[in-house]
Amino acid sequence: MEYNKEYFRAKTAVVTGAASGIGLALVEELLQSNAAKVVMADINVHNLTLHETRLQEVYGHRVKGIVCNVTSEDEVKNLIHQSALFFEGNFDLLFNNAGAGFLGWFADMGVEDWKKAFDLNFYSAIYGMQAVLPIMVKQGGGQIINIISGIAFFPMACQSRYAATKAALNAVSLALRTEYWDSNIKISSATPGTTVTGIWDKNKFPEGAQTPQQSASRILNGVANNVRIILGDDSDQKGIETAFHPLANQGNDQYLLNVARERRQGKMAI
Repeated sequence: MEYNKEYFRAKTAVVTGAASGIGLALVEELLQSNAAKVVMADINVHNLTLHETRLQEVYGHRVKGIVCNVTSEDEVKNLIHQSALFFEGNFDLLFNNAGAGFLGWFADMGVEDWKKAFDLNFYSAIYGMQAVLPIMVKQGGGQIINIISGIAFFPMACQSRYAATKAALNAVSLALRTEYWDSNIKISSATPGTTVTGIWDKNKFPEGAQTPQQSASRILNGVANNVRIILGDDSDQKGIETAFHPLANQGNDQYLLNVARERRQGKMAI
């Protein structure tokens, strides 16, 4: 998807989960769009160093890697602090992208499993927003994009933790959107769409899955237009239109029941 690259010219941005997949694609797209400086944060030191070095060969001082375990509030606070120093000016964009799919049947999971999922998929974004919002308020504006998932609207069997964490993040994002609107801070949720990333088993990607670059382009188009809920592909667009429609209840039940039964048989149906 084409998007307004000029919107990102001279802007600064932090992307978490940036050493692979959609996060890495967002970093590359931002740099190609002439963003002033981009911080890529990840816990995977090897991948982060590899891609930081590769991108610095092209973009020089405009890109910087920071190792960060986003489940640690202190490490996220440090990420935001170090990024603000690196930017030497406005802190324009924060992409809370880090996360995982968390497969598992409810009967097989304990409280610690649920805490682990919320620590990564939900609280990491809370830590990021708590750290960056005072900066953005003081400077007079900014923009936050929280990466959720279409599963927030269509919860599926064997992914109850994933669905719950992404639904919670979506709810907080949309509530804060209006809380901070008059402070000139734009807050959006964004689904990535069905995309070829590490969230899927290797070489078992769903038919028709898009590339991370396609997902990133669609997300950035929504960011440039300040879309409330950015939808990462056409299937997410179609799904959200029917997810809670009363006339679609029976069809949704049947579809999701078929998914559950196939997953019981070991097929990662969607």
